[in-house]
Amino acid sequence: MSDLANRTLTIEKVFNAPIQLVWEAWTQTEHILKWWALNGMDIKVITHEFKIGGQWKYAMPMPDGNEFISEGTYKEITPLKKIITSADFKPMTEGVELQAYFEADGDKTKFTFSVIHATAEYCKQQEEMGFYNGWGSTLERLEKTLDALTNK
Repeated sequence: MSDLANRTLTIEKVFNAPIQLVWEAWTQTEHILKWWALNGMDIKVITHEFKIGGQWKYAMPMPDGNEFISEGTYKEITPLKKIITSADFKPMTEGVELQAYFEADGDKTKFTFSVIHATAEYCKQQEEMGFYNGWGSTLERLEKTLDALTNK
């Protein structure tokens, strides 16, 4: 698809942690609970079946009493390399694909995170809604979690 670039938002980051630890932080429930939710918010992991075809669903209680639901289905998993999953973040973002790529660089990990949208227009709208701030702060929380795990 020639328009893929127009439908994709990407963040690249280097974590100061070995790839095995970054992989575990991204894929294991006890770690996800520490970094997925917004600062100061709780998160419930309703389902987390980390396998191809497996479902994941997380809920965050909102101040108004509603829940913010994140969910999807794992499409592709290559251990220590990549994770591709469908994703819905209701009510803000629906019908996207998340792609997480992991690459060892000595004792650091190069991480590339992309979100592919159905249309270029939807992609632009998501970017304007704060994609880079939102996911950027999520990845900062992941980085803090990794730092805490590395310095145990």
